[in-house]
Amino acid sequence: MLIRKYLPLSLLVTFAFLGFTSCDSKKENAIAEVEKKTNIIFILADDLGYGDLGFLGQEYIETPNIDRLAKEGMFFTNHYSGATVCAPSRSSFLTGLHTGHTPIRGNREVQPEGQYPMPDSIPTVAKVLENAGYKTGAFGKWGLGFVGTTGDPNQQGFEEFYGYNCQRYAHRYYPAHLWHNSDKIVLEGNGWVDKTVYAPDVIQKETITFLENNKDNPFFLFMPIVMPHAELAAPDDEIIEKYKAKFGDEKPHPAGKGTEYGPDINITAYQSHPTPHAAFAAMVERMDVYVGEVLAKLDELGIAENTLIIFASDNGAHQEGGADPDFFDSNGPFRGHKRDLYEGGVRTPMIAWWPGKIKAGSKSDHISAFWDLLPTFADVAGAEIPTNIDGISFLPSMLEQKDQKEHEYLYWEFHEQGGKQAVRQGKWKAVKLQVFGSDRPKIELYDLSVDLGEKNNIAAENPEKVKEMEALMNSSHTENPIFSLLPSERQAAK
Repeated sequence: MLIRKYLPLSLLVTFAFLGFTSCDSKKENAIAEVEKKTNIIFILADDLGYGDLGFLGQEYIETPNIDRLAKEGMFFTNHYSGATVCAPSRSSFLTGLHTGHTPIRGNREVQPEGQYPMPDSIPTVAKVLENAGYKTGAFGKWGLGFVGTTGDPNQQGFEEFYGYNCQRYAHRYYPAHLWHNSDKIVLEGNGWVDKTVYAPDVIQKETITFLENNKDNPFFLFMPIVMPHAELAAPDDEIIEKYKAKFGDEKPHPAGKGTEYGPDINITAYQSHPTPHAAFAAMVERMDVYVGEVLAKLDELGIAENTLIIFASDNGAHQEGGADPDFFDSNGPFRGHKRDLYEGGVRTPMIAWWPGKIKAGSKSDHISAFWDLLPTFADVAGAEIPTNIDGISFLPSMLEQKDQKEHEYLYWEFHEQGGKQAVRQGKWKAVKLQVFGSDRPKIELYDLSVDLGEKNNIAAENPEKVKEMEALMNSSHTENPIFSLLPSERQAAK
């Protein structure tokens, strides 16, 4: 009444209009908030051991940013990589298929640069999210097909790729070039001779640019960081100087012919290093710094609370190039390293961080693996999950809901060292060795509920369980003559 008495009609109309507009605006903002898709980042370390992180007991190496992810997020105590080496582990993640089904099952090389390509006809997590309206980018190490092939990351759903296309070239931290989609990016001052430009720093800069460019779009960022894969190489800065002071005088890691940068370099080899422990520790911490830079950028852009981060390693700790996993206790309580199908080769320290959605400092004992990431990310994005995959979404576990589906079992195969297969079913773990190296391959059986270190083989006491686990191995493997496991397939592939 007071307004009607003292204000002109024109202002009354204006206030009424603004009131209606304000209500409509609030309604639209609420709808937009509901419909806004969650950003997804998958940070993948290379050959990082279960025990290399501070929150899991690492005594020498500082990893405050990854520790922060665990403190503010959820740690999955029973998560596994896709395989025990690089390419098949990534293939399993991308396709939602375990190594008995995924197309890339080994590190088969192509000369002079690249690896055997994934087919472009198979669904991948990047294609699924791209179709759901996400901007997609991969920054780091690829290893699933050279530029221009069906395995090119641009053919696998990634709109932008920057880094090492070839995982063999990624043995070196001062390469002559990297790739930005189909463009070769020459790193001036390197040339396989001099060590001027540390490639991971260049890749990290482009990663941050991707975040800045897509702050207003839903995005999927795949960060396959190269560290701490051999070779041992860290820039001369305050990080490595800190570890040099910590470890004092070290026994140098010598290397053979063609290992050093210069005109006779063997790109696939690893350089020598005067302080190998300091170098390895510095590489792990530098990776942790990259994680911190991503977190800081998300905060700066105001998108942290709408972003899910998953952190994991592609396989267990390695023993190459002067790395010393025994010194660092890199495999923690587990037996085995990279190339083993024991827990130390395939169990990975996975963390899920999602402010406001995932309970801080929580843990999940849900048994999961890399092939679960595709359906999980699709679930988060509200995208359609492809049929006929091996993965199960663990979104309910992240949100501590009770409707989490469980795997009947997990399966792996490895095509080197005589061939290996493994199955985990509940508390049981079976490992078969010399799959194609013996007429009667050996099967080992362990009860992980009492024997995490797989020290007590109880196959002889449980013959029926061994038969059951072997049947699962046989039924899980499908023929693939390119990456063969069975003798008949290997003969057909010749």
